[in-house]
Amino acid sequence: MLTVIGAGFPRTGTSSMKAALERLGFGPCHHMFDVGSNSDRARRWAPLASHDTVPDWEHVFEGFRSAVDWPASFFWRELADTYPEAKVVLTVRDPRAWFASMRTLISSGPPRLEAGKLAPETAGLMENMKTTRPLLERMIREGLGTDRPFGVVPDEQESIAAFERHAAMVKESLPPERLLVFDVREGWEPLCRFLGVDVPAGEPFPHLNDSKTMQTSIDRLMDGENIGLPFHPAGSTPA
Repeated sequence: MLTVIGAGFPRTGTSSMKAALERLGFGPCHHMFDVGSNSDRARRWAPLASHDTVPDWEHVFEGFRSAVDWPASFFWRELADTYPEAKVVLTVRDPRAWFASMRTLISSGPPRLEAGKLAPETAGLMENMKTTRPLLERMIREGLGTDRPFGVVPDEQESIAAFERHAAMVKESLPPERLLVFDVREGWEPLCRFLGVDVPAGEPFPHLNDSKTMQTSIDRLMDGENIGLPFHPAGSTPA
């Protein structure tokens, strides 16, 4: 059962949020990394590419207590209805900085990985991407408001407008006592206060998977290196 639902778009600090929630006792926390790295998880998500699918959310999130990033945040409204006691965190950042990060992800990620020679150990990543590609296409089409082909960077103004509409919709749909609008640069205090837990003493808030680190990781994958999927070392700026 989910106790915390992340409603923020990808590249709004979701990797950092995953690490923070797990540190605060709300883990395991589901993230897109879990879909890419686990074929069973990818298969559970794949049917949701269709609007006709009636999701079994308990099956989709079996073993998880929280969720951030797409695909979970794409379905934030359904999850908020399914888990009425769960708190919702909308991660936000400057819209233009967000689009710049998304542009790097879209232009440098899937197209290059599909064309590249990966280490045998990472072959499962490609299979899981194929399994969930229709869902990814749906999320990009409906979430970003674009009909451009998969892997093609969408229009900046349209994407920023979609980003801002999404944030406004979340804010309008949930009562303030249930929703935290959160920039990960704010650190532990607002998040811990919202969740009713203590601030970890002497620990910096995790800042993971910034755009530069992501690009380096893609380059390493393209070179055939098996770098693993989950998180990159701390010390970078928000994802």
